[in-house]
Amino acid sequence: MLCGNNPCPLLAKINVKPKIDKQISKEYFGPSFNIFVGRYGYPNINVGPLVGIEEVKDIDNPGSWFGREYSELVEMRSLVLRSKQAEHIKSRDRFVEINQELALASKPADVELFFKNEPIYRTSFSDMTQPMGPSAQLQNMILAENVKISKKVEYVVKDEIKSAEAAGLLYEKGIDVYKITTILSSGVMGLDRNKKMVPTRWSITGTDEIIGKKIISEIKQFDSVNEFLVYSGEYLHNRFTILIMPGSWEFENFEAWAPGSFWATQLKETEITGEYESFKGRRGYAELQGGGYYASRISVLEGLRSIRRQGRVIVFREIDEGYIIPMGVWVVRETAASAFKNPVRKFAALKEALNYVNTKLRINVNEYVKRSRILKQRRLGDF
Repeated sequence: MLCGNNPCPLLAKINVKPKIDKQISKEYFGPSFNIFVGRYGYPNINVGPLVGIEEVKDIDNPGSWFGREYSELVEMRSLVLRSKQAEHIKSRDRFVEINQELALASKPADVELFFKNEPIYRTSFSDMTQPMGPSAQLQNMILAENVKISKKVEYVVKDEIKSAEAAGLLYEKGIDVYKITTILSSGVMGLDRNKKMVPTRWSITGTDEIIGKKIISEIKQFDSVNEFLVYSGEYLHNRFTILIMPGSWEFENFEAWAPGSFWATQLKETEITGEYESFKGRRGYAELQGGGYYASRISVLEGLRSIRRQGRVIVFREIDEGYIIPMGVWVVRETAASAFKNPVRKFAALKEALNYVNTKLRINVNEYVKRSRILKQRRLGDF
């Protein structure tokens, strides 16, 4: 109970082990719902299907996980078995082709997997990717049924267009960012001479960046908000407070990690990082926040598009001590998105809005004001 979580998520990892040990072996037959492309050893990486040790609803659907308990998520994702085989990112052998078919599939397809050794259970946790359970090197894989691929996905990936354009088209056709991430990772998109597999960790941020830029170009055509709006949401010890101010699109994202949380285990006091982009966009990668920045931004952009407005946006993300195990960047995306589903607070002046924002924060809002590039701007409408 040192982390403050009840029940303890680490106990969930331990408690599920007997169930896993009982069911894993050197062979597997059943549905594969996704693939995973590793990054270690790049450009020679491990790739293979993800399968479930037992059938669990929504085991690979992060869009449906919001609101679930920490321990439930850990147990569920511990039942994900990762198979892997070494391949070059530009390999086009039959094994890679099967993985690409599985990535494109509109529903899970059955596979037969034969492992070199019995899978080893070491649940891995990452700030970017969802947790996974046992893993094993493949000896052989057989696709046991014809894979069903939707026409709209097949149409886009067969076209000779760049990856960014293909991802944008898939998004327009209603394919969610999680599926687009998998498709981008599999190496089926892009001009034929440039096609290559992309490590899952990189494709997550790549998708958020590609789709984010697409939405930005759209919302820049909208009118500005005409008052100060504050949205808020909270999940898994992550609190989001989103302030939208009149003006043209700008974005600033703050992260404040409390001592004892995942990235701040050795800190004595809370550390605040900030990343910013102007109306013209960013020139470089958001090094201080990595994938969290792009996941936060895409949810804000979708929120702005839903109200058909643009504005100057500041996101305050505060992470409490209870966030001791990273669950993947989907937590950022879904929690930020949840804020726009909650009632909005509206204010006529910036001072009033900041006073309200302060009631939602653990750290005094003045600490953010001192660091903010947007709040250093002073406009007549702010007063």
